[in-house]
Amino acid sequence: MILSALEQIRPHYEELRKRLLYAVVAVAVYSGLAWLFIEQIAAFCIQPLLSAAPEHLHKLVYTNLTDAFISYLKLALLLGITASFPFLLHQAWLFAAPGLLPKERRLVRRIVFWSVGLFAAGALFAFFIVLPRTVAFFMSYAGENLQPMPKFSLYLTFVARLVLAFAAAFEIPFLMVMAAAAGLVRREQFQSRRKAFYVAIIGLSFLLAAGDVTSAVLLALPLFGLYEAGIAAVRVFVRDEKAA
Repeated sequence: MILSALEQIRPHYEELRKRLLYAVVAVAVYSGLAWLFIEQIAAFCIQPLLSAAPEHLHKLVYTNLTDAFISYLKLALLLGITASFPFLLHQAWLFAAPGLLPKERRLVRRIVFWSVGLFAAGALFAFFIVLPRTVAFFMSYAGENLQPMPKFSLYLTFVARLVLAFAAAFEIPFLMVMAAAAGLVRREQFQSRRKAFYVAIIGLSFLLAAGDVTSAVLLALPLFGLYEAGIAAVRVFVRDEKAA
């Protein structure tokens, strides 16, 4: 009986192993390509900080011998995962699609499309809009008595955390629409319980900002706007009978 059960799941195991192998190879290839241009990529990431206070800051520093190498390695790996993310989703789709009904397949494709689009929009918004203004605010404290000396590894961690936080936050309207469409939350509850959701947003901002108060505030304010956008999206895309 056990042997027969193992024989039944063996094809699924082989398929899963193949998809995971393809995923690892894709991440390795994209990470390798990112490594070839890692200095140019790092310079592109550093440019918003250098432009914020050119009269006080010209270069970043690293204090441990391995800091620069480890930071480059982490940056290449993060870019490799990000660049290969559509391929990873495609592999997950190929693994799960045979067991889905046609209606479920259309729903999954729609979910993947909107979630990936909003994630990319949040990442771009964070890097090109939020990051320059954030570093300009922090660098405004530099002066005759204060000389900024940002550490390279810590700055890259700050950028990655900010970009990923906003990318995840941009999923809020989509998640609200999905929750209302599935009947998990009634459409009116997003408005009637706005204060409770705002408190939850503040808590989420502190978690995503790793406890940094300033970063949490800078993240919470756009999240409030995204929540209101989610309420408007629910009104447009979710009908009353579906939310009942």
